[in-house]
Amino acid sequence: MELAGSRVLVAGATGEIGAALARELHRRDARVAVAGRDPDRLTGVARDCGDAPAFGIDAYRPDVCAAAVRGAARRWGGLDAVAVCVGVTAFGPAAEVDDAVAEHLLSVNALAPMALLRAAVPLVGRGGVLAAVTGVVVDTPVPRMADYSAAKAALAAWLHALRRELRPAGVRVADVRLPHVATAFAGRAVTGSPPRLPPGLPRSEAIRTVTEALVRGDGVVRHTAAAPSGRTDGADLAAGAGRADGADLADGVDLAAGAGRADGADLAAGVGGAAGVEDADR
Repeated sequence: MELAGSRVLVAGATGEIGAALARELHRRDARVAVAGRDPDRLTGVARDCGDAPAFGIDAYRPDVCAAAVRGAARRWGGLDAVAVCVGVTAFGPAAEVDDAVAEHLLSVNALAPMALLRAAVPLVGRGGVLAAVTGVVVDTPVPRMADYSAAKAALAAWLHALRRELRPAGVRVADVRLPHVATAFAGRAVTGSPPRLPPGLPRSEAIRTVTEALVRGDGVVRHTAAAPSGRTDGADLAAGAGRADGADLADGVDLAAGAGRADGADLAAGVGGAAGVEDADR
């Protein structure tokens, strides 16, 4: 997909990853619409993107999420891509996580992204892309992050099935699985304190990965180092070889309902290991 002139909705645009993605797409001449939870931040991001159309969303209101997608499509006369960068985490032993917290994690990290992308299916035509940030916790669920890991895995499974359903229509579905990103996401957990984390991926690299997923990604998309020429280094962003058919888009926090809820996304696995943490929308 050519970014210049494309019509893209970024959901989770009041978090760090979503806001930076929206600005980057605007810089590359895409026609951007933004959706998020925080009205003040959303206004600022919309202004930075040339007074882009802006829509409020709420993780507990699938109908509001769907209305935002339809509103963006009406504003631009259709959509070529939807990128979902929403999420929130929590820390603590699985047996001690409150049921209300578990429900919140599932709503923000799985059900709300599904509602956004489901509404986009009839609005994105051949050559378009539906993308979401999940996280490396899908590959390696993390102790003391069981409910978060399970919610992200649920979204990844849904994206995998959706990709197979939409393949005949020529619509790509990208599951962007970022490693730990250097944002403040972990510090805004719903409950608990984050473990000691390895250095995070620079936010600019995370944005490059998500942007490349919109351009050519299909299936599971992972971060790879940029080639010396500035082009993306290989396989993970091209459709096909070496990819598991799944999903992992970064996250962001815009859909968390209520004060004190994180605006972030994917603290993934592996403290001190290869699978890091996935921070997204903060």
